[in-house]
Amino acid sequence: MENFVFLIPVLGVAGLIVMYLKARWVIAQDAGDDRMKELAGYIANGAMAFLKAEWRILSYFVVIAAALLAWSGTAVETSSPVIAVSFILGAVFSATAGYIGMTIATKANVRTTQAARSSLSNALRVSFTGGSVMGLGVTGLAVLGLGSLFIFFYHVYVLKTGGNVNGVEMEKALEVLAGFSLGAESIALFARVGGGIYTKAADVGADLVGKVEAGIPEDDPRNPATVADNVGDNVGDVAGMGADLFGSYVATILATMVLGREIQSDDQFGGVAPILLPMLIAGMGLIFSILGMFFVKVKGDSGNVQRALNMGNWSSIILTAVVSYFVVNWMLPETMSIRGVDFTRGDVFGSIILGLVVGTLMSAITEYYTAMGKRPVNKIVKQSSTGHATNIIGGLSVGMESTALPVIVLAGGIYGSFELAGLYGVAIASAGMMATTAMQLAIDAFGPIADNAGGIAEMSGLPKEVRSRTDNLDAVGNTTAATGKGFAIASAALTSLALFAAFVGVAGIDRIDIYKAPVLAGLFIGGMIPFLFSSLAISAVGRAAMDMVNEVRRQFREIPGIMEHTARPEYEKCVAISTQASIREMIAPGAIALTVPVIVGFAFGPEVLGGLLAGVTVSGVLIGMFQNNAGGAWDNAKKSFEKGAIINSETYYKGSEPHKSSVTGDTVGDPFKDTSGPSMNILIKLMSIVSLIIAPHIATQGGGNTSAMDCCTPDHKNMMMNCEMDGKGNCIMDSATCAEWMATGKIDSADCISLGNGKCAVSMNACMGALHHGMTGSGNMKDCCKSSSSAGCMHSGMGMKSTSGSMKECSDSGMSACCKKKETDK
Repeated sequence: MENFVFLIPVLGVAGLIVMYLKARWVIAQDAGDDRMKELAGYIANGAMAFLKAEWRILSYFVVIAAALLAWSGTAVETSSPVIAVSFILGAVFSATAGYIGMTIATKANVRTTQAARSSLSNALRVSFTGGSVMGLGVTGLAVLGLGSLFIFFYHVYVLKTGGNVNGVEMEKALEVLAGFSLGAESIALFARVGGGIYTKAADVGADLVGKVEAGIPEDDPRNPATVADNVGDNVGDVAGMGADLFGSYVATILATMVLGREIQSDDQFGGVAPILLPMLIAGMGLIFSILGMFFVKVKGDSGNVQRALNMGNWSSIILTAVVSYFVVNWMLPETMSIRGVDFTRGDVFGSIILGLVVGTLMSAITEYYTAMGKRPVNKIVKQSSTGHATNIIGGLSVGMESTALPVIVLAGGIYGSFELAGLYGVAIASAGMMATTAMQLAIDAFGPIADNAGGIAEMSGLPKEVRSRTDNLDAVGNTTAATGKGFAIASAALTSLALFAAFVGVAGIDRIDIYKAPVLAGLFIGGMIPFLFSSLAISAVGRAAMDMVNEVRRQFREIPGIMEHTARPEYEKCVAISTQASIREMIAPGAIALTVPVIVGFAFGPEVLGGLLAGVTVSGVLIGMFQNNAGGAWDNAKKSFEKGAIINSETYYKGSEPHKSSVTGDTVGDPFKDTSGPSMNILIKLMSIVSLIIAPHIATQGGGNTSAMDCCTPDHKNMMMNCEMDGKGNCIMDSATCAEWMATGKIDSADCISLGNGKCAVSMNACMGALHHGMTGSGNMKDCCKSSSSAGCMHSGMGMKSTSGSMKECSDSGMSACCKKKETDK
């Protein structure tokens, strides 16, 4: 069954092949007349100029970070300098995924415009196929990259060394593999923040001067910022979103694999089934997303686009759920346990289903709060009739209200999956949620393609029915963009919890005690970081938008003939402003995510860092939901007036006073929904991954609990020559010692689990009890372990002294305190 693991990268290659065929189909479609091609060329060139400028800056970061990772890989046993190579590959794959998606998106936009000249169904087919290239590129590269690297590291660090799949050898393989996720998430953060600043600087500048001051339509070719605005749709909502979900996808799978290593599995794959399962689910989800894409179609101009997209999404979810049942039952043993929680393979399948349900509900709730015609958006529309201030109040209240139901769903998913299969259940639920990422991203990327198509139709002066069809797609695209971001936030919450659990295990701590002042301080600092991050991102949009507004005003003032269509605006200058601003302003927010965990971890230890991560996760999820949904609701409230909004039995259209109020709300919501809001899910995952990477270092340097070996007298150490403490609740020893201890009655036969390779695993408590039995011939470990921590059991079992005279005081204070008291006794 060893060759089975090669199926995983093969599934990734299959996804990339389908992606290539779809990309070829899009390119083969009619791109329209010369004017349309010229405008599409401006957009494509502007997008590529941004990517090249961004890559130039990020290349320096990647080289420096890789060098630091290579150096750090030599400092601990469970890492390697090879982590730098893994990091570089993650960064390259993430950037490649964004490049592929954006390249096709800038070709699909004009072809969607041309298709809209004939029918809505043709326009949907082209735009959705363009979006599916993004989805398949992201997931295909992720499955290929993770699967291939895991196979290589598994053979190098585990099989070739005769290592244990539950031991330090596999821990080393996964620690090095974590570099791939770190590279992916780092690029995702900069791509999302930089792209978000770019697109919103252009959008806000174009709206404030073009719509409000000059009174010209959106995407009017006389507006100098309109090309930059359309470029921004690609660099922010396509390349940025692609890199975002690439990072989320990889982090989710990795977190599940790290926790899967702690499960001793009697399976036909040599004990690695819990580690392989999340990768296989991702590969299956990729294939079923491809099948679901065939269901996305409408008939005629009266077809329901949202229903067509939902049909494709539901199809891929149901197929993934059904096949997961057979895969889980085939791969996993009947019973397993992780950190004291026993569960069955049926519980694992239940967790996967729960993850799919949570993802579906999150998307449905987000759609309700952001879709046109629903109560929340209608509320904002109505409040627009009394002015700009009441519009803002309405949007803020909708955004705040929209956090309640998603948090309840998330909390239920976390509680339910943990009850089913412990922390592995939470992680595999997140993997189940992310399984259909290819479909989710195809639906999301279709939106900016449709938006660009409408812009090209407007700038090209095409008939109204063409713009009507593209507006139909764009309105749905606004909602799908919001649901995609809600989906990403939900996955980030579950993934961050799984990463947090993995961090705790690697760092060697068993709890985060918020009664301790340093931990509580870390919790508050963590809760503050998303606010500071959002402030930096929104301020960056504001500064860049001011530059854009001034430039657009200058061109209207200094270039005669723009308003009469006799002079061409200087589009390239507006593109340059957005590019320079986004590259300059993305550095500070990115630095916070990368440096704060390192500073806190090395300065205060893993428990305080754990408090920081808890604060970041809770605060970041709430702020992300609030900003995404408020921004999406404001946007569709504005679009409601473009179709005609009824307020108190009177219909208001574009140009009316309520519409002007809605434009203000949309302008405020733009950086919410496209810059700071969607960056929250990357922020919380990236900080968790950085913490996971440094966990072995801070544990080794005293940040975690002191190991049992450090607390032993020389005589006790001699007794432990054949007993390796891994710090995760297990005592690994050779089979001969285990057999000897069973024969002499030191341990029960049920406590000794064969791991193969001449090794056994015994619970740490049983191991310490056997040692105590060997030293004194008496003692009751059971009484100690009823209420004490493993550290207290070790303390009692090893017969250490305590100046306090109380076992409970010593065990409550932790292993380090016991060691300190022992030194005092000396």
